[in-house]
Amino acid sequence: MSASSASLSAAGASGAPDGEEEEEEVWAAPPTDACATAETTAAAAAAAAATPPKAGLLSLSNELLREILDYIEGDPDKLVNLDRRAYLSQESFRPPTMPEPSEAESLGNFRLACRRFAGLGAIHQFARVTTRFSRKGLDRLDNIAGQPHLAKHVRKFSYMVPYFYSEGRERVQELLPMLQGGSLGDLDVRHYLDKIREQKEIVATQHDRRVLQKALAAFTSLQHVQILRVQDQQDGALIHFIRHHDGFDRFVELTWPRACLHSTKTLGEALLAARSPCSRFSSPMLSPQSAIEGIVLAEHPPKSISTLVERLTCLELHFDDGTDLDNKMRELSGLFKTVFTAAKNMQAVHIGFPSHRPLSLPLEDLFHNVRWEKLLAFGIQAWRLDAEEIIAVARRHRERLKGLRLRDVLLKEGSMWKDVLRFLRDDMLRLDWVSLRRIDYAAHFDEQWANAGVEVPDDPPGGFSDSDDEDQDWVGHGHAMNGDDDDDDDDDNDDDDNEDHFHDDYHDDYHDDYHDDYHGDHAYGNYNHLHNHNHDYSHPPNATGNTNDTGAFVDALADDGVMVTYAQRKAWEKWVVRRRWCPEHHVQR
Repeated sequence: MSASSASLSAAGASGAPDGEEEEEEVWAAPPTDACATAETTAAAAAAAAATPPKAGLLSLSNELLREILDYIEGDPDKLVNLDRRAYLSQESFRPPTMPEPSEAESLGNFRLACRRFAGLGAIHQFARVTTRFSRKGLDRLDNIAGQPHLAKHVRKFSYMVPYFYSEGRERVQELLPMLQGGSLGDLDVRHYLDKIREQKEIVATQHDRRVLQKALAAFTSLQHVQILRVQDQQDGALIHFIRHHDGFDRFVELTWPRACLHSTKTLGEALLAARSPCSRFSSPMLSPQSAIEGIVLAEHPPKSISTLVERLTCLELHFDDGTDLDNKMRELSGLFKTVFTAAKNMQAVHIGFPSHRPLSLPLEDLFHNVRWEKLLAFGIQAWRLDAEEIIAVARRHRERLKGLRLRDVLLKEGSMWKDVLRFLRDDMLRLDWVSLRRIDYAAHFDEQWANAGVEVPDDPPGGFSDSDDEDQDWVGHGHAMNGDDDDDDDDDNDDDDNEDHFHDDYHDDYHDDYHDDYHGDHAYGNYNHLHNHNHDYSHPPNATGNTNDTGAFVDALADDGVMVTYAQRKAWEKWVVRRRWCPEHHVQR
């Protein structure tokens, strides 16, 4: 498309800079000479009327032009629906992807062709805006917010926040000379000093607060806000070294909770001040207390917060701090009750924790028996539960729930997965998909970790990005669904040494979810690898669609109450949602 875009640019009118008001291109014939006779004018008019208009791109409708533009840059309106299994890993937790240089150039050429194309291209180019917490990133955001004809197209805003240097422990000029030429190689002290100075200035002058409030007020079509953690290669190398060498943390300390608290607080204040229409919030790396309390500490009355929460249709959070997690989340139980009770319009919710440090609190300590009338997708990750706790949540939403995610959920002693599966298959009226990634039994999980003898850091270093290239503050759709990204062979390695790294985990989730969502029931073949090969699991128990024979199926699922294999859980996912036809009533379950 780059060649065609170039021809468009060459053939079209001069482009409109982004700062100009958007308007439709108007074409007019040049004025006639004042001395021309009436006959000449009439003849010219007749000749013009007899000449058919030239067919070209400008004669096409906006709908057709957007179809053409879709070949250059994916249509931002064609997003994954929040009730689909792939929504979490592709829209909520997946970091924004940098557009290919050729795509960005082609889209730019398209917008330069004429004012009409500039307006159509802006819909694609500015649908998603990503900003880094830095002077350069915030200045770019300020520039977009100052141009209403661009800002009105922003639908998703991703805020990339780095680790903060702790006050009094940013003495890199003392630490780095001792490390030069060593295992870290040559690190430039000036890089760290500049970053520390920039962080302090942004916070002290409240530059980020002002820009965020201006931007969220300008983003009148905003739907989704996402907070991501990011680190550059230099910070990553320094964090890794300090964590593995005693004594050096007295010189330098980089922390995520403080950065998370500050970014959540300023963003929450901006959302409230702007009365933003935003209804979706997600973050894959929240600090338990700092992130959620950031909204409470925003010094706004509870009624304002309730108004913001009432608009929520999607809340998907993953808490990454595994230190004393049970007590921290128990302290937040009341806040969860306030938020979940007020969120009357919730359609998708996911609450997750580190895979290697599952939460032990009862499920209702956070969900408080809340029932959402409009809920379509429910998910939890890394939780020790009884089977009845899962069944109770599913039962409350049995009439509308389309998707259920139970990743890294461990059943306690006395519970069996077959009881959960049987309820889901028999009683969930509209369930389309189930994710059982790495489900197991708690005793088997504990035995595995005890035998592994692996020491897992409390706050594993690393964010979604290891690049410090400021060009990563970009705008645009950026997602390109690759049909080849459907390899599920390595998505569920129970002994993965990198299981504590969230980025690797959700990179695998992307492949897993995309594969299941877009390849359907044929994605994993049949059920022949289950224990009992005499059963045909692709047909109903009997001709009338009666579910009384489900017990025979449950026995064949080979649930021994000890452990769950990869092959089992993949087959179970399909068995739970397998459609059954009732020939008597011609109704599909």
